[in-house]
Formats: sequence, C-alpha cells, structure tokens
Amino acid sequence: MATDVRTLACTYYDGYHIEPHAHAWGQLIYAAEGVMRVEAGGRSWLVPPARAVWAPPGLTHEIRARGDFVMRTVYLPPDLAVEAPADCRAIEVAPLLRELVLELVGRGLKARGVLPLADPVNEHLTRTLLDQLTAAPVLPLCLPMPTDRRCLAVAERLARDPADDASLEQIARDAGASPRTLQRLFRDETGLRFSEWRQRLRLLHAAALLGGGASVTEAGLEAGYAGASAFIAAFRRQMGHTPARYRPGG
Repeated sequence: MATDVRTLACTYYDGYHIEPHAHAWGQLIYAAEGVMRVEAGGRSWLVPPARAVWAPPGLTHEIRARGDFVMRTVYLPPDLAVEAPADCRAIEVAPLLRELVLELVGRGLKARGVLPLADPVNEHLTRTLLDQLTAAPVLPLCLPMPTDRRCLAVAERLARDPADDASLEQIARDAGASPRTLQRLFRDETGLRFSEWRQRLRLLHAAALLGGGASVTEAGLEAGYAGASAFIAAFRRQMGHTPARYRPGG
C-alpha cells in the first residue's frame, strides 16, 4: 500500500541529457519552462513549455533539454500509478493540474522530496492530481523513431535542424543508402513515408517554438515553411489545432 509520493524540482541547461533509465514509480514530468525531448519505446516526444509527459512505471526513457529547461516532477508509487494511463503520453496541463504539480513539488521542497500520504492534505492533493492526469487530453506530440542505423542518423540530423532543406537524394547519399532504401526503411520502421515523417518532425519543432513564445510566422520559418498560410494549414491538419493554440495563453 502506498505510503508516500515523491517530488523533484530541477533546472537543466540547453543540451543536458538524462541518460536512459527506468523507475519502479510512475513519473509525471512537467515542463515548467523550456522544451524537453523525451524518448521511450521507440518514440520521441518534443514537449513545449507548460505541457507534461506521463511515463508509467518500468518504462525506460531519456530526456534532453532543448534550451534551458525547468522540470517539475511528481512520482506516483506503483499501486497508485496503476490507476493512471498505462502508456507514455504527452498531455495538456489544465490550470488545476498545473497548480497541483506546483503545490506538491513546493511541499516536497520542504520535506526532502518525500510527502507521506498519512497527511490528509498530501493524500487529497495526490488523489486530485491522479484524477486530473487520467482525464488530461493527449497531445499529438509523438514521433515514431526508426532503428536502422542509417535512418537513425538521418532522424538525428533532421532533429538537430528541422529546417534542413537538403533533398532526399542528398540525405540518402550522406547516410550511405539509396533514396529507395531510405524510403522503404522509414515506411517499414515508423509507419510513415519519409516525407510524412519529416513534416511531422518540423511541426513538432514548430509546436515547441510556439510554446516558447515564438510567433506563428517565426515558428513556420524555423520549421522550414516559406509562407504562413501553408504552415498554418499543415499544422492544423496534423495537430488538430491552429498554431496559435500552442502559444502561451493559447
């Protein structure tokens, strides 16, 4: 039976990498400021500020800071985490969920990160957080990652610079594969054609920029779109909302 929840407050510099690891406890990772890239189970999430990722118990995952990154985490013990979603997901953080995370982490700072559930306030806050977590809308911020070394090299290259406009032929040549082979591998390993995968990466990059306060025009240009109208149309089609939805206060 759960006796406590645990919390963590950390700030990481741009490029900081938390190596692959797993917890027996479930982990709600809230991006209070900055952008995080979370990788787990062959998928990658690029998460803007004021959103969160839920990692269920036992899931091996790693986190990279994109820009200076302020992380607030609540760990739920296994017998509570079983009531939360069973899959890793990026979620919308409603005002109530945000305040619950910040309140629990704030209380944890005064108690070395360990909050006994024998305290009725801790138990109430945790139970309400669990309810909010379970009901939180899932965000389409996930990108399947390839495993073939040539495809993975391409994926990492484009992740470093999503606006890279090199042709498929050039990218394939640099990776030591033919364009046809690269197309086939991306389709087989990610379920997406290379062009679809590349577009989704660009849109996730744009969503992260928007969350950091970039304008729609700025985010579109940084993601490789020459015009705002094409960017807005593609973003709405893939993400289900207009880009403005991902800006602070959107």
